[in-house]
Amino acid sequence: MVVHRMVDVNGVRLHVAEQGDGPLVVLLHGFPESWHSWRHQFGPLADAGFRVVAPDQRGYGRSDRPEAVDAYTILHLVGDVVGLIQALGEEKAHVVGHDWGAPVAWHTALLRPDLVRGVAGLSVPPPSRGPHPPLASMQERFDGRFYWNYFARPGVADAEFAKDTRTALRKFFYSASGDAPRAAGDRLPLVDPGRGWLADMPDPEVLPDWFTEDDLDALTESFSQGFTGALNWYRNMDRNWELTAPWHGAVVTTPALYMYGDRDLVPAFPGTPEFIERLPALMPNLWRPPVELAGCGHWTQQERPAEVNAALVEFLTRSGAQPTRPST
Repeated sequence: MVVHRMVDVNGVRLHVAEQGDGPLVVLLHGFPESWHSWRHQFGPLADAGFRVVAPDQRGYGRSDRPEAVDAYTILHLVGDVVGLIQALGEEKAHVVGHDWGAPVAWHTALLRPDLVRGVAGLSVPPPSRGPHPPLASMQERFDGRFYWNYFARPGVADAEFAKDTRTALRKFFYSASGDAPRAAGDRLPLVDPGRGWLADMPDPEVLPDWFTEDDLDALTESFSQGFTGALNWYRNMDRNWELTAPWHGAVVTTPALYMYGDRDLVPAFPGTPEFIERLPALMPNLWRPPVELAGCGHWTQQERPAEVNAALVEFLTRSGAQPTRPST
């Protein structure tokens, strides 16, 4: 059974969900999600002999939401993972992340390889620090209409999403899924400032099989205090670029796995497909070529749990200490 508790780390209290015994695996969710996005992974990974822990990251769910925008930098987020590993009484962990959780996982491996047995990223590929700040670059390239810039504007997306949280999340999840009536790459996620992010998103009459009304209830409840903490992650993207200057050009050297859906818009961003093709040459310990999930949209571990679980169990078992299976 999954158990829940609060853990004090890095100056904040994090709500964590936990199951199993054995080598630690930390699962990091993305936006707009919570620990619940890993619901399909707890049982299979615990059954394979791992201790599985998924926090609500800072700004999300039942975890603390610092008021200061600059309390959500990549160094704070990596610090939370480091603090969580230590608070759980472990010396090392596998770290797995999806969407925004992927950059946190990748940077944990990049900044603290001594703590990471292996790292896996879903949807978002490993970090590649460009020559210019990302928000400023997208502002210039797309005249401020790229969704990063929309999310980064103080109070704007916060108010749009909070107006009807359940509808916002329903439209968001369906539109970015492999079930939506469009293929990855059909369009970039550009926002009409006068209409907002949700205006052109279809609102499904029936949810996909992998995302039930109960799942939507749980997700909606996790955002009952609003979206500002979560959106503050986007507001630090240029600050993160400045803070990670010492690691410019560095690559992740720990054992690594990357998975993505072929209908996910994120891996289809300009320049990203070419970067993904080069990953085997760039990353010395990439465990296998990037895993492309056919027909899968953005929500990889929710849309394709069986395939994701199989790949994770094999990777986690082979990339670190052999798991200790629970006694029966």
